[in-house]
Amino acid sequence: MSIRAIYRSALVICALGLLASGCADNRQAVELPEPATGHAVLVETVIEGLEHPWGLAFLPGGGMLVTERTGDLRLIRDGALAEEPVSGVPEVLALSQGGLLDIALPPDFETSSLVYLSFASGTAQSNNTALYRARYEDGALLDGGVIWTSQMNKTGGAHFGGRIAFMDDGTLLLTLGDGFEFREEAQNLENHFGTIVRLNPDGSPASGNPLAGEDGALSDIWTYGHRNVQGIAIDPATGIVWAHEHGPRGGDELNIIEGGNNYGWPIVTAGLDYSGARISPFTEHGQDYTAPLREWLPDSIAPSGLAVYRGEAFPNWNGDLLIGALAGQALHRVRVENGQAIAEEILLADEGARIRDVRVGPDGLVYVLTDHANGAVLRLSPAD
Repeated sequence: MSIRAIYRSALVICALGLLASGCADNRQAVELPEPATGHAVLVETVIEGLEHPWGLAFLPGGGMLVTERTGDLRLIRDGALAEEPVSGVPEVLALSQGGLLDIALPPDFETSSLVYLSFASGTAQSNNTALYRARYEDGALLDGGVIWTSQMNKTGGAHFGGRIAFMDDGTLLLTLGDGFEFREEAQNLENHFGTIVRLNPDGSPASGNPLAGEDGALSDIWTYGHRNVQGIAIDPATGIVWAHEHGPRGGDELNIIEGGNNYGWPIVTAGLDYSGARISPFTEHGQDYTAPLREWLPDSIAPSGLAVYRGEAFPNWNGDLLIGALAGQALHRVRVENGQAIAEEILLADEGARIRDVRVGPDGLVYVLTDHANGAVLRLSPAD
């Protein structure tokens, strides 16, 4: 019997109440101590008036480009928001969680001027996550085009993923969600549900993808078994790829991403369905599925945006992970050692803001986006 068949059978048994003890919710909240080497933080508003900002990129020489989920790309320069949006942005499906998503500049931006945008494309009845590439010049995107589109064709406006990260070899990682209603497809390598793909700069599958040789597997898949990855970052000091993903009710995960690995969704999860029922009777990852370093239980923080702090402004934070929280309305600083999350500090809880993205600026300061109709860019600097 396949693991999927076992998974379905166990769910039926749980639903019938025949394994009441084994299917009960025995999740435990895990509280980590606060890191001892924190900093007093000064929070300033750089700019406000952004409509549900989603992604942020820093331009060489100063300035920022910020995506608005509703479909515009905005330029911030000299502390002011340009009156007109950047032109040349693709048409997006601005539906529920969908719209214009992340933005990333490649390592060679100063010579190539290329900008990458992820976005939801299609209609409410058939949509995908897509990747757009264009050349940025003086407030405009030129010579742009879609270079990659997911094989999902899902309905509804949920779980698009959409975060972008460039690797040292020039390839890029793009995260995808499970489409919410299609969670079992996250174990199917014949589509892109619940995967992270690795692409060449032109959108073609990168060579050396470890799952490319498997029968029926799409050649651009890097990892699979994810629910909805909305944070990915590569530590410039170690090369470790970090990502987090949304659980349902509880079970948000922090993972180290390694090519070829299966992260278990929905076969293994500590989260509950929104009805309160167990999604799976399996909570231990075993040898077949990569276990998370951190799970948020029993409640979800709804993580979005992820950065590895490397800089001089907050020397006691070096190597720590900065994670935005939407439902949790805070910024989490997680310290990791020897593959374990050992401490966690909650920042910005008094702001009352959903944190959509977090980035470390060229100045070593921390910048976050608040996810509201009147969203803002906040800047964190040391107050001590």
